[in-house]
Amino acid sequence: MVLAHGFGTDQSAWQHIVPLFTPCYRIILFHLVCAESVNPDYFYFRRYTTLDAYVDDLLNILDALGVDRCAYVGHSFSTMVLVSILASIRHPELFTKLILIGASPRFYFSKFLNDKDYHGGFKQGEIEKMFSAIEANYEAWVNGRR
Repeated sequence: MVLAHGFGTDQSAWQHIVPLFTPCYRIILFHLVCAESVNPDYFYFRRYTTLDAYVDDLLNILDALGVDRCAYVGHSFSTMVLVSILASIRHPELFTKLILIGASPRFYFSKFLNDKDYHGGFKQGEIEKMFSAIEANYEAWVNGRR
């Protein structure tokens, strides 16, 4: 069972869940490169401006661990990585179950914007401010400093 955390968190988000499943499942936890606990030197802004890089990271992890089938539990951002690209396009046979917690109906960052038919996203200025903060000082951004 793969447990994938959401944007702005890390694998510790699953700390209370893991003990419940370890008697029956092999648990795979990993940090997205945007997690606070990951060395910021691993985040290459140009590489991670699309979801493909996150998909590649996940596939490489599963390949390195010799996983050929798994159940996937994704939260928030990790639901987009799996459903939109990986499961539906690249390797649908890899996943036996998809459990998606807090999945957004929107796919790319630009589609997280509010519009006439969707409310619950961000305003354009909020997205631009977030990306500017990430680009200016990633380490400070992931640690919640200004």
